Amino acid sequence: MLVAIEDADVPQLVALMNRAYRGTGDSAGWNSEAGVIAGNRTNAEFFRAELAEKPDGHFLKWVDGPDISGCVWLEPLGDGIWYLGSLATDPERQNNGLGRAVLTAAERWVQARGGKRIRMTVVNVRDTLIAWYERRGYTQTGGIAPFPYDDQRFGTPLRDDLHFVVLEKAV
Repeated sequence: MLVAIEDADVPQLVALMNRAYRGTGDSAGWNSEAGVIAGNRTNAEFFRAELAEKPDGHFLKWVDGPDISGCVWLEPLGDGIWYLGSLATDPERQNNGLGRAVLTAAERWVQARGGKRIRMTVVNVRDTLIAWYERRGYTQTGGIAPFPYDDQRFGTPLRDDLHFVVLEKAV
């Protein structure tokens, strides 16, 4: 179930996102960015700063036991469009439908608040992840966004050809 996070959740969420996005070895999920971007995906200071900068957004956690096993960021952009980002699930629980469950719950959450479309950005070289979203009804819009090479808060890029592709889905 998706519920709002509390400040006390931040350390666990940071650890979850870093494992999900940049895990290596046994702690890596099927969609790790480890070979593309080095370093942590986030830290507690940056995480809290982003939340403070975007008061209209909602960071939600997936809880189905004692620990947080997934999370997602949802932010209204206007005109019924919501941005979905930071979707992460515990790498040890991937391949059992958890990501699909979190994504579906996020789509329903947006829909319940009058949202009509969900937009997201995915690093262009993450073909497997893009294909996963496409199987769930998201389509590439043809839009792209630059990768923040000059902002080390997101990690250190290991390639010089990165950008984001924009995907959308009607909900």
